Amino acid sequence: QDLLDELAPALARVAARGGTAVVPVFAVGRAQALLHAIARLKRDGRLPHALPVYLDSPMAIHSTEVFARHPGEHRLDAGQVHDMAHAATMVRTPDESKAIASVRGPKIVLAASGMATGGRVLHHLVQYLGDHRHMVLLTGYQAPGTRGAALVKGTGPRRRPGPDLPVRAEVAQP
Repeated sequence: QDLLDELAPALARVAARGGTAVVPVFAVGRAQALLHAIARLKRDGRLPHALPVYLDSPMAIHSTEVFARHPGEHRLDAGQVHDMAHAATMVRTPDESKAIASVRGPKIVLAASGMATGGRVLHHLVQYLGDHRHMVLLTGYQAPGTRGAALVKGTGPRRRPGPDLPVRAEVAQP
């Protein structure tokens, strides 16, 4: 329940201003916990049902599918697994990942890596960090020296090569 109470206001806030919530996630565990939480928030009416959610990580997609294949190995019932697995559009290819930027209006993008050190989350950060309507939602531990830790401190991550990225998006860490 604590996770729901922390996520709901942050995600509702960014959705109300028409922004994108970029959520760096760990592909195994954290991504599934967030999908489950988002499904519950939508079911409970705390987030709009029509709010698009994207899971942009092939490893996280495969990990999510494991829940359905091994029902006795976790605490979710069949309905919860179904809701979790259908809470997001599964983004498998790099072209599908890049196409998310063309979707107008509020949305949630869960993308690896969890500390924003690499992976598909990087192009989402480049896309959304410079606009105050958007949010970076950091839901896991951010080790010192990572881009995620730099965002927590309020400094922009470096884009290699090039200057620091301006951070105008809201950075939240529930």
